[in-house]
Order: sequence, then structure tokens, then C-alpha cells
Amino acid sequence: HTLHPIADRDDSDAIARWEQQQSKLRETVELLEHDLKQVQQQRKATPHHLAWEELETQDKFERLAPSRKRLLDTVKLIAYRAETAMVTIVRSALARKDDARALVRDLFRSPADITPDAVSGELRIQLHSLANPRNNRALRVLLEELNAAEMTYPGTQLKLVYSLPAGPDDEKPTNSFSA
Repeated sequence: HTLHPIADRDDSDAIARWEQQQSKLRETVELLEHDLKQVQQQRKATPHHLAWEELETQDKFERLAPSRKRLLDTVKLIAYRAETAMVTIVRSALARKDDARALVRDLFRSPADITPDAVSGELRIQLHSLANPRNNRALRVLLEELNAAEMTYPGTQLKLVYSLPAGPDDEKPTNSFSA
């Protein structure tokens, strides 16, 4: 047996056509490999970093004004400090202190229902339960602190009231053996 698909037959024209197809395919592969090598060489020759002065005018983007950058940096710093303060509160309720920052970040990504109540002067924020009861208990400690601060939503007189729906971890154990 041979690997040639038509070798078992005695058709020299078919063999010639097959060899011609293989030759064209091999030529195409060689051309593509040559092109690939050229592109790889161009890529190696391309600088990884460009200085601002080397950019063409149409490629230059508008830099932030220093005052605007300072404002953004200040907002980022305040947000980080607020996150750190929340982490400190949550840590007191967790056995593993390293989980606190991850829990607060999960809180920032979790959905919530926001309901304004003009009659009672409250803006109610009901967070959705987290992945496990331990995290919910730690979150409740944070929400109690936030509610105790009695903050109002900026630009309104609505007091922020945070809550978490009651879950199975909140229920008191009952004694089923009592008479």
C-alpha cells in the first residue's frame, strides 16, 4: 500500500493532476510562510513605545488639564477611603479578615432595589442577598452603621435607609422537641 490516493489505480493522468494540486498547495503554503516571516520581522522592528513628540498630529489625543486630573484623582482618593472605611466595619463581623475587601467589592457590584418614599422622607435601598449567610451577616453590620449615620441623598431631603431581605440565616432556631 502507498499513501498516494490514486496509486492503487493505473491512471497516470489522475496521478499527474493530484501531484499538480499538491504542488500548488505547497507553493501557497510556502508563500504564506514567507509573508508570515516578513510580518514577524516588521513587528520586531516596530517600537513598543512611542514618545509623545513622535506621534503624528492626528494621532495625538487631548490630555486632561492638570486641574481636571487633580479633581479625578481627588474623587478616586475619596472613593478609596470610603471603601477602606467600609472594609474596616465589615472586618469586625468576619472571621477571616482578608475577605472584607472582596465582600465590599461584591457589594458594589451587586444589584439593589431603590425606592423613594417622599411621604416618609426616605430613599430605601434594598440590597439583594449575597452568596452565603456569613456574607449577609457581615453586610448587615455595615448596613446598621450606614443607617445609624442618617445620611441624606445629595440634593434632596431623603434619608438613605439600607436593608437586606430577611433570609434563613436570620431565623431563630426553634426547638421541635418542646411540649
